[in-house]
Amino acid sequence: MRLVTVLLVALLALVHLELWWGKGGVVRVQALQGQLDEQRQKNDQARQANDQLAAEVSDLKTGLEMVEEKARAELGMVKPDEVLVHVSTPRAK
Repeated sequence: MRLVTVLLVALLALVHLELWWGKGGVVRVQALQGQLDEQRQKNDQARQANDQLAAEVSDLKTGLEMVEEKARAELGMVKPDEVLVHVSTPRAK
């Protein structure tokens, strides 16, 4: 009878070891939960960037204001009757 009790306690200990530190154990689940949280944050950032790009594409398709703004800002283009003036600050020595 004593041998059966010892054997059952040993089996119970093995089950608990597997539960806490095994392949599907608590420690592994917590690590995976941390990775999942990081990936969700990255997905949210990518979704925001996609939404911003989609809005920009929509603006480019529907109106010329965005095209004009990009031409002015990125390419330095001006209208025929305008004069472009660049103001620069002196460099610190």
